[in-house]
Amino acid sequence: MPDRSIDLYDDSVFLKKAPASALAMFQAEADGLRELRATKTIRVPDVLACGLVDGESYIALERLAFDTPTTETERRLGERLADLHRHCESRFGWFRDNTIGHTPQKNSWLDSWGDFFRERRLEFQLELAVGHGYGDELTEAGAKLVKRLPEIFSGYEPDASLLHGDLWGGNWASVNGEPVIFDPAVYYGDRESDIAMTRLFGGFGGAFYEAYEASWPLVAGHEQRCHLYQLYHVLNHLNLFGRSYLSQAKTLLRQLM
Repeated sequence: MPDRSIDLYDDSVFLKKAPASALAMFQAEADGLRELRATKTIRVPDVLACGLVDGESYIALERLAFDTPTTETERRLGERLADLHRHCESRFGWFRDNTIGHTPQKNSWLDSWGDFFRERRLEFQLELAVGHGYGDELTEAGAKLVKRLPEIFSGYEPDASLLHGDLWGGNWASVNGEPVIFDPAVYYGDRESDIAMTRLFGGFGGAFYEAYEASWPLVAGHEQRCHLYQLYHVLNHLNLFGRSYLSQAKTLLRQLM
Protein backbone atom coordinates (compact mmCIF):
# COMPACT_ATOMS: atom_id res chain seq x y z
CA MET A 1 0.00 0.00 0.00
CA PRO A 2 1.11 3.65 -0.43
CA ASP A 3 3.32 5.00 2.38
CA ARG A 4 1.10 8.08 2.61
CA SER A 5 -2.68 8.29 2.43
CA ILE A 6 -3.09 9.49 -1.15
CA ASP A 7 -5.07 8.54 -4.20
CA LEU A 8 -2.48 7.30 -6.70
CA TYR A 9 -4.85 8.03 -9.56
CA ASP A 10 -5.72 11.60 -8.53
CA ASP A 11 -5.05 14.19 -11.27
CA SER A 12 -2.72 16.08 -8.93
CA VAL A 13 -0.39 13.07 -8.70
CA PHE A 14 2.27 12.18 -11.26
CA LEU A 15 2.65 8.40 -11.06
CA LYS A 16 5.48 6.25 -12.42
CA LYS A 17 5.11 2.47 -12.26
CA ALA A 18 7.40 -0.46 -13.05
CA PRO A 19 7.81 -4.12 -12.13
CA ALA A 20 8.34 -4.86 -8.45
CA SER A 21 12.07 -5.36 -9.13
CA ALA A 22 12.41 -1.60 -9.82
CA LEU A 23 11.48 -0.61 -6.27
CA ALA A 24 15.08 0.18 -5.25
CA MET A 25 15.42 2.45 -8.30
CA PHE A 26 12.32 4.42 -7.29
CA GLN A 27 13.42 4.55 -3.66
CA ALA A 28 16.78 6.00 -4.72
CA GLU A 29 15.01 8.57 -6.91
CA ALA A 30 12.84 9.56 -3.95
CA ASP A 31 15.89 9.91 -1.69
CA GLY A 32 17.63 11.98 -4.35
CA LEU A 33 14.69 14.36 -4.72
CA ARG A 34 14.53 14.76 -0.94
CA GLU A 35 18.26 15.51 -0.77
CA LEU A 36 17.92 18.16 -3.48
CA ARG A 37 14.83 19.67 -1.83
CA ALA A 38 16.58 19.90 1.55
CA THR A 39 19.07 22.42 0.13
CA LYS A 40 16.25 24.94 -0.50
CA THR A 41 18.07 26.10 -3.62
CA ILE A 42 16.07 24.86 -6.59
CA ARG A 43 12.59 23.43 -6.87
CA VAL A 44 11.98 19.72 -7.28
CA PRO A 45 8.67 17.79 -7.27
CA ASP A 46 7.49 16.76 -3.82
CA VAL A 47 7.69 13.01 -3.21
CA LEU A 48 4.21 11.89 -2.16
CA ALA A 49 4.76 8.15 -1.86
CA CYS A 50 6.96 5.30 -3.01
CA GLY A 51 6.44 1.57 -2.60
CA LEU A 52 4.69 -1.50 -3.87
CA VAL A 53 1.04 -1.87 -4.80
CA ASP A 54 -0.73 -4.67 -6.67
CA GLY A 55 2.59 -6.36 -7.45
CA GLU A 56 4.15 -3.26 -9.02
CA SER A 57 6.61 -0.67 -7.75
CA TYR A 58 5.75 2.99 -8.03
CA ILE A 59 6.77 6.51 -7.14
CA ALA A 60 4.10 9.18 -6.78
CA LEU A 61 5.18 12.79 -7.24
CA GLU A 62 3.58 16.19 -7.13
CA ARG A 63 2.18 16.93 -10.60
CA LEU A 64 3.55 20.21 -11.94
CA ALA A 65 2.10 22.35 -14.74
CA PHE A 66 4.99 23.30 -17.01
CA ASP A 67 5.12 26.52 -18.99
CA THR A 68 7.53 27.87 -21.60
CA PRO A 69 10.94 28.78 -20.13
CA THR A 70 12.12 32.34 -20.65
CA THR A 71 15.60 33.82 -20.63
CA GLU A 72 14.93 34.85 -17.04
CA THR A 73 13.99 31.27 -16.12
CA GLU A 74 17.28 30.05 -17.58
CA ARG A 75 19.19 32.73 -15.69
CA ARG A 76 17.56 31.63 -12.44
CA LEU A 77 18.39 28.01 -13.23
CA GLY A 78 22.08 28.90 -13.64
CA GLU A 79 22.19 30.82 -10.37
CA ARG A 80 20.35 28.19 -8.41
CA LEU A 81 22.38 25.32 -9.80
CA ALA A 82 25.49 27.11 -8.57
CA ASP A 83 23.80 27.48 -5.16
CA LEU A 84 22.99 23.76 -5.17
CA HIS A 85 26.61 22.91 -5.99
CA ARG A 86 27.76 24.86 -2.92
CA HIS A 87 26.23 22.13 -0.75
CA CYS A 88 29.24 19.88 -0.26
CA GLU A 89 30.43 16.77 1.55
CA SER A 90 33.93 15.86 2.69
CA ARG A 91 34.05 12.81 0.37
CA PHE A 92 32.78 11.81 -3.05
CA GLY A 93 29.80 9.52 -3.49
CA TRP A 94 26.50 9.15 -1.70
CA PHE A 95 24.97 7.08 1.09
CA ARG A 96 23.35 4.68 -1.41
CA ASP A 97 23.69 3.45 -4.97
CA ASN A 98 21.17 4.60 -7.55
CA THR A 99 20.72 4.44 -11.32
CA ILE A 100 21.61 6.55 -14.34
CA GLY A 101 18.74 5.78 -16.65
CA HIS A 102 18.31 2.08 -15.88
CA THR A 103 22.05 1.49 -15.42
CA PRO A 104 23.30 0.89 -11.87
CA GLN A 105 25.36 3.79 -10.54
CA LYS A 106 27.79 2.90 -7.76
CA ASN A 107 28.22 5.62 -5.15
CA SER A 108 30.28 4.16 -2.27
CA TRP A 109 32.30 6.96 -0.70
CA LEU A 110 35.91 7.69 -1.70
CA ASP A 111 38.24 10.47 -0.59
CA SER A 112 39.71 11.20 -4.02
CA TRP A 113 37.65 12.47 -6.95
CA GLY A 114 40.09 10.95 -9.43
CA ASP A 115 39.74 7.54 -7.81
CA PHE A 116 35.97 7.89 -7.59
CA PHE A 117 35.53 8.83 -11.23
CA ARG A 118 37.87 6.06 -12.40
CA GLU A 119 36.41 3.25 -10.30
CA ARG A 120 32.74 4.19 -9.91
CA ARG A 121 32.14 5.84 -13.27
CA LEU A 122 34.55 5.30 -16.20
CA GLU A 123 35.80 1.75 -15.55
CA PHE A 124 32.30 0.56 -14.66
CA GLN A 125 30.84 1.81 -17.95
CA LEU A 126 33.78 0.47 -19.97
CA GLU A 127 33.29 -2.97 -18.41
CA LEU A 128 29.60 -2.87 -19.31
CA ALA A 129 30.50 -1.90 -22.88
CA VAL A 130 32.85 -4.87 -23.18
CA GLY A 131 30.08 -7.11 -21.91
CA HIS A 132 27.79 -5.72 -24.60
CA GLY A 133 30.25 -6.61 -27.34
CA TYR A 134 32.12 -3.33 -27.86
CA GLY A 135 35.46 -4.52 -26.52
CA ASP A 136 37.23 -4.55 -29.89
CA GLU A 137 36.43 -0.88 -30.43
CA LEU A 138 36.89 0.45 -26.88
CA THR A 139 39.16 -1.72 -24.72
CA GLU A 140 42.55 -0.43 -25.89
CA ALA A 141 41.57 3.25 -25.99
CA GLY A 142 39.72 2.95 -22.71
CA ALA A 143 42.73 1.39 -20.97
CA LYS A 144 44.97 4.19 -22.27
CA LEU A 145 42.56 6.82 -21.00
CA VAL A 146 42.37 5.20 -17.57
CA LYS A 147 46.18 5.36 -17.36
CA ARG A 148 46.06 9.03 -18.36
CA LEU A 149 43.53 10.06 -15.69
CA PRO A 150 46.22 10.98 -13.10
CA GLU A 151 47.62 13.44 -15.65
CA ILE A 152 44.19 14.91 -16.42
CA PHE A 153 43.41 15.33 -12.72
CA SER A 154 46.94 16.42 -11.73
CA GLY A 155 46.68 19.31 -9.27
CA TYR A 156 42.89 19.24 -9.46
CA GLU A 157 40.72 18.13 -6.54
CA PRO A 158 37.27 19.71 -6.73
CA ASP A 159 34.76 20.21 -3.97
CA ALA A 160 32.40 17.28 -3.47
CA SER A 161 29.28 19.15 -4.60
CA LEU A 162 25.74 17.85 -4.51
CA LEU A 163 24.90 17.03 -8.13
CA HIS A 164 21.67 16.42 -10.01
CA GLY A 165 23.70 13.79 -11.84
CA ASP A 166 21.66 13.52 -15.07
CA LEU A 167 21.02 17.13 -16.01
CA TRP A 168 20.08 17.00 -19.69
CA GLY A 169 17.49 19.28 -21.28
CA GLY A 170 14.60 16.89 -20.63
CA ASN A 171 15.16 16.89 -16.87
CA TRP A 172 14.37 20.53 -16.18
CA ALA A 173 11.37 22.73 -16.87
CA SER A 174 9.65 25.97 -15.94
CA VAL A 175 6.72 26.29 -13.54
CA ASN A 176 5.30 29.82 -13.31
CA GLY A 177 8.61 31.11 -14.63
CA GLU A 178 10.64 29.30 -11.96
CA PRO A 179 13.06 26.46 -12.82
CA VAL A 180 12.37 22.96 -11.57
CA ILE A 181 14.58 19.86 -11.91
CA PHE A 182 13.58 16.21 -11.70
CA ASP A 183 14.64 12.60 -12.52
CA PRO A 184 17.97 12.96 -10.69
CA ALA A 185 20.88 10.55 -10.34
CA VAL A 186 22.17 12.25 -7.20
CA TYR A 187 25.66 12.00 -5.73
CA TYR A 188 28.43 14.28 -4.45
CA GLY A 189 31.04 14.91 -7.12
CA ASP A 190 32.72 17.49 -9.33
CA ARG A 191 30.21 20.23 -10.18
CA GLU A 192 31.68 20.32 -13.68
CA SER A 193 29.99 16.95 -14.27
CA ASP A 194 26.56 18.58 -14.19
CA ILE A 195 27.71 21.38 -16.51
CA ALA A 196 29.23 18.86 -18.93
CA MET A 197 25.95 16.98 -19.15
CA THR A 198 24.06 20.20 -19.97
CA ARG A 199 26.38 20.69 -22.94
CA LEU A 200 25.99 17.15 -24.30
CA PHE A 201 22.48 17.13 -25.75
CA GLY A 202 21.47 20.81 -25.68
CA GLY A 203 18.45 22.38 -24.01
CA PHE A 204 20.26 25.14 -22.12
CA GLY A 205 20.69 28.68 -23.42
CA GLY A 206 23.40 31.28 -23.02
CA ALA A 207 21.66 32.95 -20.08
CA PHE A 208 22.01 29.73 -18.06
CA TYR A 209 25.78 29.50 -18.59
CA GLU A 210 26.35 33.23 -18.08
CA ALA A 211 24.45 33.18 -14.79
CA TYR A 212 26.28 30.08 -13.54
CA GLU A 213 29.69 31.54 -14.44
CA ALA A 214 28.81 34.86 -12.77
CA SER A 215 27.84 33.00 -9.61
CA TRP A 216 30.71 30.45 -9.53
CA PRO A 217 33.19 30.54 -12.42
CA LEU A 218 34.62 27.29 -13.75
CA VAL A 219 38.38 26.83 -13.38
CA ALA A 220 41.21 26.14 -15.81
CA GLY A 221 41.09 22.76 -17.53
CA HIS A 222 37.31 22.44 -17.46
CA GLU A 223 37.11 22.10 -21.24
CA GLN A 224 39.06 18.82 -21.26
CA ARG A 225 37.29 17.53 -18.18
CA CYS A 226 33.99 18.33 -19.90
CA HIS A 227 34.82 15.75 -22.62
CA LEU A 228 35.76 13.23 -19.91
CA TYR A 229 32.51 13.65 -18.02
CA GLN A 230 30.49 13.56 -21.24
CA LEU A 231 32.17 10.26 -22.10
CA TYR A 232 30.59 8.69 -19.01
CA HIS A 233 27.12 9.59 -20.25
CA VAL A 234 27.80 8.62 -23.86
CA LEU A 235 29.09 5.22 -22.72
CA ASN A 236 25.94 4.86 -20.63
CA HIS A 237 23.81 5.63 -23.68
CA LEU A 238 25.83 3.10 -25.66
CA ASN A 239 25.15 0.49 -23.00
CA LEU A 240 21.46 1.38 -22.78
CA PHE A 241 20.54 2.10 -26.40
CA GLY A 242 23.16 0.46 -28.58
CA ARG A 243 25.64 1.02 -31.35
CA SER A 244 24.36 4.41 -32.52
CA TYR A 245 26.42 5.96 -29.69
CA LEU A 246 29.65 4.07 -30.48
CA SER A 247 31.03 6.65 -32.89
CA GLN A 248 30.48 9.47 -30.40
CA ALA A 249 32.21 7.46 -27.66
CA LYS A 250 35.22 6.80 -29.90
CA THR A 251 35.40 10.49 -30.89
CA LEU A 252 35.48 11.56 -27.24
CA LEU A 253 38.18 8.98 -26.48
CA ARG A 254 40.31 10.37 -29.32
CA GLN A 255 39.84 13.93 -28.09
CA LEU A 256 40.89 12.93 -24.59
CA MET A 257 44.01 11.17 -25.84
